[in-house]
Amino acid sequence: MIRVAVIDDEPLARTGVIARLAAHAGVEVVGEYGDGPAALAGIAAQAPDLVFIDVQMPGMTGLEVLAAIPADVRPLAILLTAYENFAVRAFELQAIDYLLKPVDDERFVEALERARRAHAHRRHDRADIDTVSAQTSPPTPNYLDRFKVRLGRRITIVPSAEVDWIEADGDYATLHGKGRSYLLRESLSRLSGQLDPWQFLRVHRSTIVRIDRVAEWQPLPNRDALLRLHDGTLVRASRTYVGVLLDRLAGGPTA
Repeated sequence: MIRVAVIDDEPLARTGVIARLAAHAGVEVVGEYGDGPAALAGIAAQAPDLVFIDVQMPGMTGLEVLAAIPADVRPLAILLTAYENFAVRAFELQAIDYLLKPVDDERFVEALERARRAHAHRRHDRADIDTVSAQTSPPTPNYLDRFKVRLGRRITIVPSAEVDWIEADGDYATLHGKGRSYLLRESLSRLSGQLDPWQFLRVHRSTIVRIDRVAEWQPLPNRDALLRLHDGTLVRASRTYVGVLLDRLAGGPTA
């Protein structure tokens, strides 16, 4: 069970997030707050594992709320915002994702899946700290490093290092790399939560790219961007993802 608090000065925004969370098993909403001071008191009392928190609130911003909480007890955070220019500071404060308003349903599910995985890793790490010596390295996240692709009656193993980008194909996904394509019986949303965010990043609701394959990006008038990969492939990045993409291309913090 992951315990969640929702923080936003707009009641309708809080209601919308809570309604979305109600559709997901293993999630308990332990509080909702309309301003920073109330959120700080509520987080101290309820100790949620995860907060959905608005960046722009009167009096005290969402980032200021997170910064006021000691790092060792600070909850994981998914930011709610209409802006994109806070990425580096946000990830320093353990924000694992952000959702642009109005919130897209598919992005909401993706962010919640990422939070579940991060919460599981955090619990694992804290359990290890309590039971093993300080010399023991904490476990690393178990991200996918290869894909099992069914070709007729055969199973082909495709290393993730050979994949340049991934696109949605209905309920499945297609891997592209080294001039070849492979149909994978897995949804793009599920894959996004299983891949190492240092290597792969979702840049569109239908596209994931390997970050080190991006050779060039060009901003578009609608705040989207056009990416050119090293093999010449052109991929569109939507404005929902551009802020994090630019941060990762610059070598900034990751979720």
